[in-house]
Amino acid sequence: MADEHQELTKAFSGMGGLGVEETALVSALGRWRKQPEKRSQFRRGFPGFFTPPAAAVGAGAIERCSDDYVRHLKTELACTRTADELLGARRAYHALYHRSLEEDVAYRVKDAAANRLLLGLISAYRYEGPRVDEELAREEAAALSAGPGAKAQSELVVRVLATRSKPQLRATFRLYRELHSKPLEEEFGGEAPCLREAVRCLESPAKYFGEVIDGAFKEGADKQAKAALTRVVVSRSDADMEEIREAYLKQHGAKLVDAVAKNTHGHYRDALLAMIGK
Repeated sequence: MADEHQELTKAFSGMGGLGVEETALVSALGRWRKQPEKRSQFRRGFPGFFTPPAAAVGAGAIERCSDDYVRHLKTELACTRTADELLGARRAYHALYHRSLEEDVAYRVKDAAANRLLLGLISAYRYEGPRVDEELAREEAAALSAGPGAKAQSELVVRVLATRSKPQLRATFRLYRELHSKPLEEEFGGEAPCLREAVRCLESPAKYFGEVIDGAFKEGADKQAKAALTRVVVSRSDADMEEIREAYLKQHGAKLVDAVAKNTHGHYRDALLAMIGK
């Protein structure tokens, strides 16, 4: 029994984001077809993926996939989209769920710093042109050096990250590095990880997404890290995948397609490779 459970667990291990080994899965499930106790034991081994039925539903109820695997709010959505794309996403969310994305963020995101940043990012309508005000960039690079400690300073950081155009922000990040001999992301330690992630994504999306993809392959990667692989590949396949491939090769000394082929399985692997550009 232990060997069979291990076999199916391995086949199912990609359900958090790295794909399913279909052959092993079908073989194991076929052998367990008339052994419901084994299937039940397997489901209990994945408490985060399968949730037990409510007692009120009755004996005929079935265990189901946790909603947490279906719904995730990701900060990259607000950092990487153009103003019109983000506006379209907000409209689509409103049409699908009959409430605004802003109100769900305000209600569901409990961390105060993350709440302010996400609300600012999804509500902004950034200037998309190439014009950069170097003097403003220098002023804000100096102002940001105080870090996120005080509430007023934290609000300044959020305002700058959420409203300035991306070329303007990159000028600010460059001048910050020149002024302080370190990247801005180092200002934000454990007390403000969302600010650090936003800075990294806004400064160099391709490098950031390369790191996100690699995180899905790390030993012990959680379900959110694995799900990020799917999200990045699907959402960036028609945007900047070529840049992500180049950044990944530079960062990790390996081709992205080779890393994906090695660490994913079955049809899921084939779909990822097709979107990456095998």
